[in-house]
Amino acid sequence: MATKNNALSKPVTLSPQLEELIGKGPMTRAEVTSKVWDYIKAHDLQVASDRRMIAPDDKLGGVIGKETISMFKMTAAISKHLS
Repeated sequence: MATKNNALSKPVTLSPQLEELIGKGPMTRAEVTSKVWDYIKAHDLQVASDRRMIAPDDKLGGVIGKETISMFKMTAAISKHLS
């Protein structure tokens, strides 16, 4: 049985802003998501009262926008930086 080449395991090219945040691509979507979460946790960007919300700093804001964003919408915002 052939392995499925799904969207999460296919390497993608990152925008310069995203590369500045998480490192040089290409990398898989799963790696991108993991590295963005590593950044969020390392910089304590989750809202204390609701850990599902992300309050971006300037660097993350350059990728997902400056507004506080739900972690569910964050993935869509990041996908605009992948090709």
